[in-house]
Amino acid sequence: MKKSLKYSVLLGLTLGLVACGKAQESKKEDTPKEDKIIKVASQAPPMTDIVTVAKEEAKKDGWDIELVQVTDNIQYNEMLKSKEVDANFAQHKPYMMKFNQEKDANLVVIQPIYNAKVGYYSKDYKSVEEIPNNAKIAIPSDVSNEGRALAILNEKGLITLKEGVGFNGTLKDIEQNPKELEFLSVDLLNLAEAYNEKDVAMVYNYPAYIAKVGLTPDDAILLENTVDERFAISLVAREDNEKSEKIQALKKAMTSKAVKDYIEKEHSKTAIPAF
Repeated sequence: MKKSLKYSVLLGLTLGLVACGKAQESKKEDTPKEDKIIKVASQAPPMTDIVTVAKEEAKKDGWDIELVQVTDNIQYNEMLKSKEVDANFAQHKPYMMKFNQEKDANLVVIQPIYNAKVGYYSKDYKSVEEIPNNAKIAIPSDVSNEGRALAILNEKGLITLKEGVGFNGTLKDIEQNPKELEFLSVDLLNLAEAYNEKDVAMVYNYPAYIAKVGLTPDDAILLENTVDERFAISLVAREDNEKSEKIQALKKAMTSKAVKDYIEKEHSKTAIPAF
């Protein structure tokens, strides 16, 4: 009887240890692995190229940056707002703020990365002085970029904007237009196509988009002289994740020496580092 009882106790202990071991193993399997993937939405070069360079830098600290490439200027903000991505890299602060206002979003600038060399291009004229009266000028249709485009013309003296509007001017703020220029409001992504329109004398554009027709800022007949840092192409996240470990790791990679060197060496004609 005593021997049988002894075996029963030992069997019970053995089964208990096995069950405990399985429970621990199950618990281990249920514990999620640390998420080291940072999803970043971006649209076109050099922005996508910069994310790729940052990806290599982030690897050194054990992070994996996943580029989510989009084809328009809407998706990258919608995806960030809905938490499909952790951050985006495709816009400047005024454009982001406009999205926040229209969509009741909470996007925030984490870090300005570079200033794009923006300006005007013409297939028919070599200088702005040659632009004739009543010429058609294509500018962006969105308010944030429209103001910047008009500010360049104001600085050159082609138009006079209402005093104090700065980069926030609209077509309604034009007080003097001596050449009686006609302005065409065109979606930013379609401005490159407007360049080849027969009756368009001059087109405003960013290097990333005017590259579609084989041009660079060296081909511009008018470039922006006064740079407003608000227009730097920036790394953007949300208020709820801006201080997270992921975003801080991403910021570190995006402001690394490797990224700065890349911008200066590979995109010196189109961009200037902003950090």
